[in-house]
Order: sequence, then C-alpha cells, then structure tokens
Amino acid sequence: MSDSNQFDRLASKQEQNREDRLEGIRRWVEYIQEQPPEEWGSQQNRLVNTQLESARETGLSVDHEQRVRSFAAGASEDLSDDESGS
Repeated sequence: MSDSNQFDRLASKQEQNREDRLEGIRRWVEYIQEQPPEEWGSQQNRLVNTQLESARETGLSVDHEQRVRSFAAGASEDLSDDESGS
C-alpha cells in the first residue's frame, strides 16, 4: 500500500471519528436540555472524574504533554499547508 493510500485511509478514519464525536455531543446536548440536572449531573460528574483519573494514571509529565501538543499543532499546520497546495 502506498503512503498516499495509507494517508487517505487515516484521514478518512479521522474524519469519521470526528463526525461520530460531534454526533455524540449533539445527543448529549439534546439529553441535558430535555432532562433535569438531577438526572444527568451525576453522570457528567462520573465521566469527568473518570477522565481526570485516567489522565493522572498515564504518569506523563506536563512537559511531555506540551511537547505532544506542540507536535500535533505543527503536524496539523503541515496538513493544512499540504491541502491548500502551499
């Protein structure tokens, strides 16, 4: 498989993941608008607490996280440049 095909498959998968996440967000917004906070508040608290716990368990330093974010931002800019033909 060529690098181009691999890139296209990855880009397609990432776009589908993005669409799935956005749809999940839309469903959650609809749910919290229709239900009282007493219904969904504890669910949201559990989710946030679980995410925080998971992040703490990775054992990664703040410096490492910043390096990853910087790399991702640069890669994103490179992709944008490639797509615009720059």
